Amino acid sequence: MTHSPASWLARTSQRPTVIGMLHLPALPGAPLSRMRLEHIHDYVLRDAEILIRGGVDGLLLENFGDVPFFPARVPQMTVEHMTALACAVRKTTELPLGINVLRNDGLSALAIALAAEANFIRVNVLSGARVTDQGIIQGIAHDLLRERVSAGAQDKIKIFADVDVKHSAPLTPRPIEDEVDDLIQRALADVVIVSGAATGKGTDPETVRRVKQVAGKTPVFVGSGVTADTIQEFVGHADGFIIGTAFKKGGITTNPVEIDRVKAGMAALGR
Repeated sequence: MTHSPASWLARTSQRPTVIGMLHLPALPGAPLSRMRLEHIHDYVLRDAEILIRGGVDGLLLENFGDVPFFPARVPQMTVEHMTALACAVRKTTELPLGINVLRNDGLSALAIALAAEANFIRVNVLSGARVTDQGIIQGIAHDLLRERVSAGAQDKIKIFADVDVKHSAPLTPRPIEDEVDDLIQRALADVVIVSGAATGKGTDPETVRRVKQVAGKTPVFVGSGVTADTIQEFVGHADGFIIGTAFKKGGITTNPVEIDRVKAGMAALGR
């Protein structure tokens, strides 16, 4: 029996939640694919085991190695491999599990989450539009939210949505408060994620404070750049943290997770 996402998210009001990243190496079919599928399987399960042993509250599986990313739907083969890997991770833990299919394939992420009994998905551009290295990416809330209803999963799978997402720029500047309001009230995001400019880059604590002020009871997570040295800067404004790079050997995103780094991050929160 996996944790109910509703009860899990409710606990963010009592203490910050830490989600550890499972960055997948390039999957078969991707230009940088070098690793056999069974080795990818072992790599991911090892990282998951170390994150769990280090005390994280949840995991987020992402096809980080599949550059260059598709702006929308990914190939069926990617969905199949990610589903198999997500199911393998699910067999090892009851912790909340999330899926992110880069760059913005929330529909495939939802399908994988349903198959693997995951608890949430991350969507980079749920509403509005952003200029990215994949071109202009437009929001998918209208399709995704209806697909979630059709699947009967609105209470099972929560949507974590980025605001002012990393590796992107707005088509036209808007106050972040207005973007957060649209994201919650019109795109119906369950959680708002605030990040820095890129993977591993620091997030501005003042921006997190402004976002939380608008978000109210909707949880706000910091999505990049948090380290054991900086995590306390966000306590009081952030309901949770998604941590990848800081938990990796040498602080390098593509390296394996290192237990000492995970324990240091959790200790910085008094855990």
